[in-house]
Amino acid sequence: EFHVQSTCHVYQYISIYFDKFAAEVGRGRGSVCRLGFGAMTTPSYDWIAHHAAVRGDKLASHDLASGRKFTYSELHDRNSCLASAFREEFGVARGDRVAVLAENDTNFFEVQFACWKLGAIFVPLNWRLSIPELEYIVGDAGPDVIIHDDQFADNAVKLAELSGIEHRITWGPSIGDAAAYEEILASHQPLIDSVSCTHDDVLTIMYTSGTTGRPKGAIITQGMTFWNAVNSVEYYACTESMINLTFLPLFHTGGLNVFANVAFHFGGTNLIMKTFEPAEALRLLSDPDVAVTHTIGVPANWLFMSQVPEFETSSFSTVVAPAVGGSPTPVPLIEAWSAKGMPLQQAYGMTETSPLVLALPPDMCTTKIGSAGVPAMHTAVRVVTEDGRDAEPGETGELWCKGPNITPGYWNLPDETKESFEDGWLKTGDAARQDEDGFYYIVDRWKDMYISGGENVYPAEVESVIYQLPAIGEVSVIGVPDQKWVEVGRAIVVLKDGEDLSEVDLVNHCRQNLARYKVPQSVIFVDEIPHNATGKVLKRELRDLYSQP
Repeated sequence: EFHVQSTCHVYQYISIYFDKFAAEVGRGRGSVCRLGFGAMTTPSYDWIAHHAAVRGDKLASHDLASGRKFTYSELHDRNSCLASAFREEFGVARGDRVAVLAENDTNFFEVQFACWKLGAIFVPLNWRLSIPELEYIVGDAGPDVIIHDDQFADNAVKLAELSGIEHRITWGPSIGDAAAYEEILASHQPLIDSVSCTHDDVLTIMYTSGTTGRPKGAIITQGMTFWNAVNSVEYYACTESMINLTFLPLFHTGGLNVFANVAFHFGGTNLIMKTFEPAEALRLLSDPDVAVTHTIGVPANWLFMSQVPEFETSSFSTVVAPAVGGSPTPVPLIEAWSAKGMPLQQAYGMTETSPLVLALPPDMCTTKIGSAGVPAMHTAVRVVTEDGRDAEPGETGELWCKGPNITPGYWNLPDETKESFEDGWLKTGDAARQDEDGFYYIVDRWKDMYISGGENVYPAEVESVIYQLPAIGEVSVIGVPDQKWVEVGRAIVVLKDGEDLSEVDLVNHCRQNLARYKVPQSVIFVDEIPHNATGKVLKRELRDLYSQP
């Protein structure tokens, strides 16, 4: 027995139930997919081919840097020709990997969907990493082909030599032994015999940001990508009419899967920025002729846009779902956008969760300010204490999650995969709590917590209080060693241009608004706080630089 939660899911549930029954009597197709109600077989379908047939003239993608635009028919033809080239010219087959080293471009999605047709695996690479860091990732993934833009041609050549990658493709004109992307598309006919895939087929290996230790390759299946799109409907109004602005890097799950792949699933339109530029992103969001409906950024993106002078006179009449995720969002930042009539919809997810796990319903953005929301329809969530029990409301523990959108594990890392799961539950490593109404709050990264005088301190809470001061441009709090209290807080602060603030004033403000053990004992003023390519603060670097007593 099962509960059909809305009429739009009736057919889906009937199909699932039939496939489950068929598998039990020996007539199921494909591989077994992990779902909460048991083993089942589920075929995977070609989204772009469907839209090309149903809404072929609809604008699918617009590359804002180059001005190129493609309808769904054009996008289907291009990724079909690319799939033919992968197979015929480069020998790419099911399970083989194709890597991309480039800034954002609509070509990213053509590569992804060409891999989809072949059952091959897409590996987007973080272009901000050094050659040794990329060499480790490429060596781990073992791609047969590396595709790059002109900017990273030298790095791609080095990686191909170091890792023995036989084939290179450049998005620009042919250089050396690299084939030209557009010439490849023009010289091949569209693929007509796509590989039959299931939801268990691996679509992407996405390497975690590597803020601690070496990155791990999170496996993202075709099914995870589908279920993430389904999970996004309820709280973000994802439909064919959506126009999504993507400015997060496409090697990051937020850029690729929220809401870009979601828009492709429903037949919407994607506008792709090459890189994030605060003033330009703000202009696009506020321009009624562009008519953006969906976008997601990390807190730093929304902070930098709010500091653009034009923010004070901007309005956002077309935006339906302004999402924020990646790390806890300071309450003053949420309030600043709410005052402009655009309350940020907090969300929570990870690379390993494809990514949506929690989302704040739009009508609760101000009444539940600071909450990451409630679980997506097809995801189960727990908060687990250090002694292994389910936390009581208001009690902080580690967030665990389970569902068809969760990774089956890490590429080439069986031990790490085993350690990350408990009875099928993914242990996220994030500290969270649940209130009496069932809404979840992400307190901080579990590893960023420090213990002062026996009390747990979560830096995000302290940072949110410090952001109340108008002079603060950006702040990050870390724990540093202390002889008396074991650890105490230290605030690393960037002031806004032309502003002045003393250490005494900052500490006194914290004393008035926080328990004594949470108050930072020192302040360091700096010109810049380091971030990774997705905008997350690199706390490990801050600790390396500023943790000395």
